[in-house]
Amino acid sequence: MRKFVNVLAASAAFAAVWTGPAFAEYPERPVTFIVPWPAGDLEDQLTRIIADEMTTATGVPAKVVNRPGGGAVEGATAVAQSDPDGYTVGSLVIDVPTMHIIRGNAEYKRDTFEPVGIFLTYPFALVALKDAPYDNLAELAEHAKTNPVKLGHFGYDLVPTMATFAAAKQLGFSFGSDAAFDMLDCGTLKNGDVDVMNTTMATVLGCLGEVKALAAYTDEPLSIMPDAALLSAQVPGLDITLWNGLFVPKGTPQEVKDRLAEIAEKAINSPKAKELAKATGAGVYWMGAEEAAKRIDKDYADAEALVKTLESK
Repeated sequence: MRKFVNVLAASAAFAAVWTGPAFAEYPERPVTFIVPWPAGDLEDQLTRIIADEMTTATGVPAKVVNRPGGGAVEGATAVAQSDPDGYTVGSLVIDVPTMHIIRGNAEYKRDTFEPVGIFLTYPFALVALKDAPYDNLAELAEHAKTNPVKLGHFGYDLVPTMATFAAAKQLGFSFGSDAAFDMLDCGTLKNGDVDVMNTTMATVLGCLGEVKALAAYTDEPLSIMPDAALLSAQVPGLDITLWNGLFVPKGTPQEVKDRLAEIAEKAINSPKAKELAKATGAGVYWMGAEEAAKRIDKDYADAEALVKTLESK
């Protein structure tokens, strides 16, 4: 009997040792943050600040990988197909858990991702060169009735693009042509590729004195171009705000999500992140998982309503 008890005790001790690594502190190996856009815009810069903070805080390398394509679908799909262990984290825009699902652009579902938190509100706008013969949407509408206007955007089934088409519909005009770009910046306008474009103010900082915003797709005036009228003020009902956040596959352990949130919140409150916000007019903050989930549910319903607006005659 004593021998049997000793065997059980030894087995229990071995099991405790064997299962120990399952409770090891996260992260134990390099973490990859996937940004589904080219390098350089706000979500990319802020995600790099978060990755740097993870490396500093944990001593474990973290890197950002840019996976553009399909209006963020390619990068988001890579996150969706990864293991739910916290070693692949998506830095994803509003359209990923809303519009792309509604429009059937992606194989992932509403419950594929879990939010860690939202950290960015884009200073998004419809931008034109300063010498364009229109200063707001009403003037653009009047001009477009007799002149073809080329629109540049980041993808057809994205919230800001659809909001722009909805605004044109309500104002009684259509664009002469439009095209999707992976990046929209000063060169896109100056080269004549487009006449107006949906983009963030961060991409036109290099030519800020040469451009104007016809409409701000924000809930507050743009700090770096405060005279630009809000989209919602010019076209009632189009009250949209564009954000970016961190997401992981469903089933990721809570302690991993908590650690990610802790690191991200510290990074977003850093002087470097605040300086970026000041320079670009971006909203940089930390919204936790519970509040982020509620925000996504609201934005999903709003996106469905936007689609119905465009599809109605």
